[in-house]
Amino acid sequence: MDADSILGAIFNFDNYGELLVLVQNSIWAGAILGLLGGLVGTFVMKRDLAFAVHGISELSFAGAAFALLIGADIVFGSLVGSVAAALLLGLMGVRARDKNSIIGVIMPFGLGLGILFLSLYEGRAANKFGLLTGQIVSVDTVQLQALAGTAVVVMIALVAMWRPLNFASVDPELAEARGVPVRTLAIVFMVLLGVSVALSIQVVGALLVLALLITPAAAALRVTSSPVAVVALSVAFAVTATVGGILLALGGRIPISPYVTTLSFLIYVVCRVIGSVRQRRGINGRVLQPR
Repeated sequence: MDADSILGAIFNFDNYGELLVLVQNSIWAGAILGLLGGLVGTFVMKRDLAFAVHGISELSFAGAAFALLIGADIVFGSLVGSVAAALLLGLMGVRARDKNSIIGVIMPFGLGLGILFLSLYEGRAANKFGLLTGQIVSVDTVQLQALAGTAVVVMIALVAMWRPLNFASVDPELAEARGVPVRTLAIVFMVLLGVSVALSIQVVGALLVLALLITPAAAALRVTSSPVAVVALSVAFAVTATVGGILLALGGRIPISPYVTTLSFLIYVVCRVIGSVRQRRGINGRVLQPR
């Protein structure tokens, strides 16, 4: 395949306007998932749960693959797998060391189960590939409403527990001493994280879910320390990567996940450069100050 063919497979905007009309629901779904990922991702970073997201995604993948095998709803299977993993981590992984060891056990087990179920599945190969790399095309109104309803429930729960969860994330020992139900909050948040992972898999797949739940928040933390600004930027970055990825993928013949992950990575790189420049200027400014 020559360079022109490769470029044509990645970017092809022939009849783009006609195609754009057909994916309005997909764009809205991407925006909702970006909003959810940006909000949840800020607490994932504060609670140092980046590794947990990957572990949950593996069991979510296994649940989705099993649902595909038996002809059930894939999203429901993904939700069952995610919530089961999240509850397991929330109940058993009290200490960071314990949590990481449990995740290390869950990840290969979930991935192995998922591969087993996909190997037994005799349907379209595109359905198998989509679970790993994501796909968000042909979203109908019913699916969009279900997605939006689930995301709203997660966001309402997150807002309701925002202050105590933030306190428990920053200083769990002091929060527990002040009477904050740290363990209960941890379990509830893990369930919310599990649901978010399951929904995000629809866009970027089980292997690349970190691009929605980790990278935007990590990028925001590179350029600001303000809690409000971090949340706002995380949401903005996640929505930009998701919706932008859908719009770019519409003109190509490859899965959506490379577009979303590349945009997310570029945003992080830019934010990291900005953060490094600011830090250097701050250090130089303090050094050059007269005594």
